Amino acid sequence: MIQFLFPLRHLFSYACAVLSPLLSLLTTPLSALDGADEILVFSYTAGFRHDSIPAAVSAIGGLGDAHGFVVHATEDRSVFNDEALAHYRAIVFLNTTGDILDPDQEAAFERFIQRGGGFVGIHAAADTEYEWTWYGRLVGAYFDSHPHIQTAEIRVIDTVHPSTTMLPKRWLRTDEWYNYRMNPRGRVHVLAVLDEASYEGGNQGIDHPIAWCHAYEGGRSWYTGGGHTAESYAEDLFLQHLLGGIQY
Repeated sequence: MIQFLFPLRHLFSYACAVLSPLLSLLTTPLSALDGADEILVFSYTAGFRHDSIPAAVSAIGGLGDAHGFVVHATEDRSVFNDEALAHYRAIVFLNTTGDILDPDQEAAFERFIQRGGGFVGIHAAADTEYEWTWYGRLVGAYFDSHPHIQTAEIRVIDTVHPSTTMLPKRWLRTDEWYNYRMNPRGRVHVLAVLDEASYEGGNQGIDHPIAWCHAYEGGRSWYTGGGHTAESYAEDLFLQHLLGGIQY
């Protein structure tokens, strides 16, 4: 079940059929939501806004229903305080963009990770907080550019990680494929790379990480470059990939 914390900035972009059963949850206090493992899905945008966000929120809520964790979705930045974040095992930055947190909120998020919290970055999480060095190290790499949406081949490097063990060693899928400002290898554990010979517009050469994880300042971080398109969140393998990242 998805539980929305406070009004979202773009509620009217949600289809009425999706919103109707959720309206009663918009103001549910955190204190009423205890009991199961809880994750926060945060999708505030200060730059480009992905129209796939509603589909992604719904899909992650479905993963929670199926696997026994509670999903809270919000775009209210005030939730980034010590008391509120203490409820969560992990925080998902879902296609966030731009400068999204103020210094006090950043400090609360840093303390959350340092207390053992988890971070899951999806796609444009790498297009976020370019001036916050700590966040750059957490997410692993910053966005540089991308070609048009197209099919590419992903080579799975780690076949035993919970986010990749179910994937074929060569995984064909369609998405918007990011180039990054710096190769994160050496600072993170690379899970999968793009085969740039399989599509147009890659600029990182033979080593182009697209999914990775690492321990960071007492917590854990997991990132996938997939997830631009709404169709991604109807793909069984991509959803299993996300689930493994959340579970990690």
